[in-house]
Amino acid sequence: MTPTLIIIVLVIGLLLLTLEIVALPGGFAGICGFLLTVFGVWQSYLWLGMTGGTIVLGCCVAICIILLALFMKSKTWKKFSLNEESDSAVNQIDDPAIAIGTRGTTVARLAPTGKALIDGKLMEVHAINKFIDQDRPIEVVAIEGYRIDVCEIEDTRFD
Repeated sequence: MTPTLIIIVLVIGLLLLTLEIVALPGGFAGICGFLLTVFGVWQSYLWLGMTGGTIVLGCCVAICIILLALFMKSKTWKKFSLNEESDSAVNQIDDPAIAIGTRGTTVARLAPTGKALIDGKLMEVHAINKFIDQDRPIEVVAIEGYRIDVCEIEDTRFD
């Protein structure tokens, strides 16, 4: 194996290892990067001997640490991170007005979960038997914990 090819294998391996740690979860890129790096170091031991292989191994470890430090300090990764806080909450069904048989209207398509306006309150609901389109009449058929199950009802106002 030529020195150029060894360098290319090592660079690709180190980049894949760094990307696995910083951005690509799942393990595939990390395994490929590790195998490429090990192969490159092994080839450098064969080509350069014990001293040269050890120097390449030390350089690979140092470069991996430096790349990791640069990627972690870099502001580039802030573009990929979620900086917003979620202000939504789980349905609070303490209100006795929302009970089985209460009717409402879908605000968004239920596929099978979505938003509905029930008794003047926006709630997250679950369609029990099919998808329900937006602006369709619904009725609460079950309340289990924080989950509200609904089904579409026939209403001539919507035809």
